[in-house]
Amino acid sequence: MADGTEDTYRLLDDMPPVPRLPGHVVLSEDADAALDAVGLDLVSHAKACVRAFGDFHLALSGGSTPMPLYERLMIDPAYRDLPWRRTHLWIVDERCVPFGHEKSNFGQIREVLCDHSDIPPSQVHPIHAYDDDADTRYEAELREVLGWREKGHDRLDFVLLGMGDDGHTASLFPHSPALAVDDRFACFNRGPAVTPPDRVTMTYPLINSARFIGALVIGAKKAHMLHRIATGAEPTSEIPIKGITPIGGEFRWYLDAAAARWPQ
Repeated sequence: MADGTEDTYRLLDDMPPVPRLPGHVVLSEDADAALDAVGLDLVSHAKACVRAFGDFHLALSGGSTPMPLYERLMIDPAYRDLPWRRTHLWIVDERCVPFGHEKSNFGQIREVLCDHSDIPPSQVHPIHAYDDDADTRYEAELREVLGWREKGHDRLDFVLLGMGDDGHTASLFPHSPALAVDDRFACFNRGPAVTPPDRVTMTYPLINSARFIGALVIGAKKAHMLHRIATGAEPTSEIPIKGITPIGGEFRWYLDAAAARWPQ
C-alpha cells in the first residue's frame, strides 16, 4: 500500500508479546525508541520533582547501554527542559579506579553530561571508589544531602539501572557479598563473584526506597535472562535484579523488541 499501512501492520505483527516482568513494562520496537521512552519519562519526572520539592535527585548507571541516552539528553531538543540546575547527580555504582580510567563510570558520565550541561559542580556526587573509605563517605554524603528534604521525601527520585547478561544490576552480582547488605546505602563489593575490578555500589535498601526505578534493557543478548526472570522462580542470589522491589515507588522496564523476543 502506498500510504504505509502495510508497513505498519508488518511492524505490529513482528512485535513480541509484552513480557510479564515485575513492575511495568514499556516495550519499544527498537533501541532508539526505548531510549526515547526513558528520556521522556526522565524529563517529565524531573520537572514534577522540581515543582514538588525544589530539586531532583537522579542516580545514573554507567556502561555502554545508557551512553547514547546521555548523549541524547545533551543534543536533542526534546530534552531541553531537563532542569539540570536543580538536579543532584548521583552514581549508582563505580569501579575502584581513578576517574580518568576508561572503566570509570563517573569518568564517562562526566565527559558526556557534566561537562556539557549547566549542572552546578556542587550538585555532582561521584563515588571516590579508589579510596579505602569510599562506601562510608558516599553513604554520609547521601544522608546529608537527602536530609535537607522533608522526612518521607528524603530519597532518590529517579534511579536508572541496567542489567547484565547474568542478571546483575548496579554492581550487585550473583552470589556476591553486597546482596546481603540490608543496613547500608552503599558498600564495597569484592571477591570471586564480582567481575574485576572491585566495586562500590548502591545497595538494595537505597535503590528500593527510590521514587522511580527504571531498568533499561536492550538487545537480543538479554532475552534469555529476561525469559528466566519472567518464567522462573530463581532467587535473588542467582538473579540480583529480582531484588529490585520498590517500597512505595514505581519500577519500570524499558525494553526493545530484541530483548523481549524469547529464545526458542
